[in-house]
Amino acid sequence: MERVFITGLGFVSSIGTGYDAVAENLRELQHGFVRRQLPGNGIGPELVCGSIEGFDLPGPEARDWTFPDSNTLDPTFLRALPPHGVYGYFALEEALEQAGVPRELLSSGDTGLFCASPGSARLLRHHLNRIETANWQRADPLGVVSSVAGTLNFNLSAHYGITGANCGFVSACTSSSHALGYAFDEIASGRQKRMLVVGAEDGDAESLIPFLGMRALSMNLDPDTASRPFDQARDGFVGTGGAAALVLESQRAANHRDAVPLAEMRGWAQASDGYSVAAPHPEGRGIRAAMERCLSCTETEASAIDWINAHATSTPAGDRAEAAALSSLPFQKAKISSTKGLTGHGLSYAGVLEAALCALCIHEEIVPGNAALTAPDPSCDDLNLPTRTEKTDLRLVLNNSSGFGGSNVCHLLAHPEIGTPSLP
Repeated sequence: MERVFITGLGFVSSIGTGYDAVAENLRELQHGFVRRQLPGNGIGPELVCGSIEGFDLPGPEARDWTFPDSNTLDPTFLRALPPHGVYGYFALEEALEQAGVPRELLSSGDTGLFCASPGSARLLRHHLNRIETANWQRADPLGVVSSVAGTLNFNLSAHYGITGANCGFVSACTSSSHALGYAFDEIASGRQKRMLVVGAEDGDAESLIPFLGMRALSMNLDPDTASRPFDQARDGFVGTGGAAALVLESQRAANHRDAVPLAEMRGWAQASDGYSVAAPHPEGRGIRAAMERCLSCTETEASAIDWINAHATSTPAGDRAEAAALSSLPFQKAKISSTKGLTGHGLSYAGVLEAALCALCIHEEIVPGNAALTAPDPSCDDLNLPTRTEKTDLRLVLNNSSGFGGSNVCHLLAHPEIGTPSLP
């Protein structure tokens, strides 16, 4: 099997746009939360949410949006994008620039694109309302491709001329984790030399407020303490929009371009709880199985793991279930933290965001602490939960994701080993 390396990362997130800003905020444990009234019309609820600086994408009309270098996007391309498509485009541009991938390689057939996109509830509602107002006689020709699930890969694959693998993934909060896992398989099996993986979310009122009905959102209005994974006082997750992108390449392809790998992806696995449509298995059965399978398929001992970036969203039931799973495996030296204490929960894009954060941390040799953790839940008594960012030599890292229906995914990332013989 081909070895798979991560050669480029891109971020449009609540803790920064761009690699350098994100790295600095991870070191300083600086969150990206603000108190907002949603949907901003004076009648919606107040919540703490992630904030994307430099991007203001209100309403359904692209002509009302402002973002960096907005005049550089072709108007036709922009008209077909949802808000998270704008985030995804900028994240992918950064990842491609960092990886140094020549644009002609994107359409060579050796490069594929896997995305995670739930669609845009805002734009879907807007277009359906316009159709109804027109007595079902008229519809926007770009209404479908700008709003339905898969809009991200529709638009980005056409824009970049992708002729390799092209697919979108929808599995709730494991969507982008699945996209990354299957992208790894495309390269490891030899079907593709390079894969682009992008996850993105609008993070607006239409995509977040429905979670109030599930009592899943934090009602804490203090941005400093609203997202506190593993803490006794946690009361729900803090939602966020944004995007993250990764460039994966086979060892041969990376060596051929003299690309500098940031991390290696060793493998991944998945498992299902088989328990509930929305609630996690109380003992974390599925996430434990996903971790066990990931360790097994990569021939890795649990005792060798240095850091686990937990899924932990700051919900009482979810964190407790994952803590049970983590405590049941022999992660003797593993530090465990959840970067959602800084970023919030990116829903379908959370997995690829956190995998990108893992790769960044491997490259920067840091383990982010658990932000806002002051009184750990008793279920975490057996876990090593640092509260400050630590400088350390990271060799092996697990990245966990869980979603509705009991879907669970685990990735194993590693330091790109120094002195590994180059392949021709």
